[in-house]
Amino acid sequence: MPFANFKVPAGTVTAEQKQEIVEEATELYVRIYGERARATTLVLVEEVVDGGWGIGGHVLTAAMLADQPSSRST
Repeated sequence: MPFANFKVPAGTVTAEQKQEIVEEATELYVRIYGERARATTLVLVEEVVDGGWGIGGHVLTAAMLADQPSSRST
């Protein structure tokens, strides 16, 4: 069974964005393994409490992420 686990800072993605993550991850596995993977693909979107994760040895918060320039175009 294909499995994807996305960990995101709590409160930073909407329900619609979570749905998009689930759909896109499922489609990725379908492209790799074929249509048979669709019914068994498990996608878990976990919200991590603010300050509950870090990178490069530094704890990050949602406020710190909000200060970063976005790489997505609107």
